[in-house]
Amino acid sequence: MAKLLLLIFGVFIFVNSQAQTFPTILEKHNSEKITDVFHKGNFQVTNNPIRVKRYEFSAPEPLIIISPKEAGVYPVLLFIHGTMLSNEDYSLFFNYIASHGFIVVAPKLFRLFPPKLPSQQDEIDMAASVANWMPLYLQVVLQRYVTGVEGDLEKLAISGHSRGGKSAFALALGFSNIKLDVTFSALIGVDPVAGRSVDDRTLPHVLTYKPNSFNLSIPVTVIGSGLGNHTISCAPNHVSHQQFYDECKENSSHFVITKYGHMDMLNEFRLSPIAVTMSLMCAQSFRPKATMRRTLGGIMVAFLNAYFRDDGRQYYAIIANRSLAPTNLFAEKKGFNFGFATTYAQL
Repeated sequence: MAKLLLLIFGVFIFVNSQAQTFPTILEKHNSEKITDVFHKGNFQVTNNPIRVKRYEFSAPEPLIIISPKEAGVYPVLLFIHGTMLSNEDYSLFFNYIASHGFIVVAPKLFRLFPPKLPSQQDEIDMAASVANWMPLYLQVVLQRYVTGVEGDLEKLAISGHSRGGKSAFALALGFSNIKLDVTFSALIGVDPVAGRSVDDRTLPHVLTYKPNSFNLSIPVTVIGSGLGNHTISCAPNHVSHQQFYDECKENSSHFVITKYGHMDMLNEFRLSPIAVTMSLMCAQSFRPKATMRRTLGGIMVAFLNAYFRDDGRQYYAIIANRSLAPTNLFAEKKGFNFGFATTYAQL
């Protein structure tokens, strides 16, 4: 009897300790504060992206920088665009992230004229060279365009979309041929894609198809699109967000924006010609793209706030209560079970 009571007491203590992670985030009176991440932030953003040409400020690749205008020190997000797209195709999405107090650095790794279509390994190395450029020159550029703004490279996140999402994982996993001079503190995969199928993956092969196999010690979240695997599939099954999440370690999180497609975070207008073609080719929702950007951006901001600003209320609230999001959302986090649908297909 004594042993039974001791066991029951132990279970109570464990459950109670887990519950302490979410004591205030689920309170109704906090819901307005929690959903702030799903609305434009309070920081005014540079009117136009800061455009840096290749070799200007010694930049190894052309890039854009989107920053808050208000003087201060801000975490930095290095973002790798998708296959044959332009960094400019994401400018509205970048503005949303920056409005919450982040500096976004986005290189352009493809071009049509003159043609530049790098291999995936080239893309990884090019992104690494941009990462190494930042400690020496990011502040020089910022001082030229926005007074009093500094990038905090101690809080540097790597992210990417589609093939760029795979490149972000590859860079964090050490697949670059260029030694990194910076340390990434967080990783966000936005509908990452490893190829057209299991048998037709781009090199280097990042996916191992072994659960929890990624050797990553930093916080990771993977955000997928629910329509990405629909015809025409731009994020095919078995090589996309689910597989990347499966191979992440404990405490990683996974979100799926179920009613939106692979390209639905891109700008509505002023797209590059290939972005227009890709947007029409990939399965899309025909719902307002602004809602996709708010949802995707809100998840990313909440995740980064949790690990860079020691404020996980929004992040954990979204996982625990998916209805806080502006559109249908699936969410899961390894090590936590809230009794919801266990796959996004069940929604």
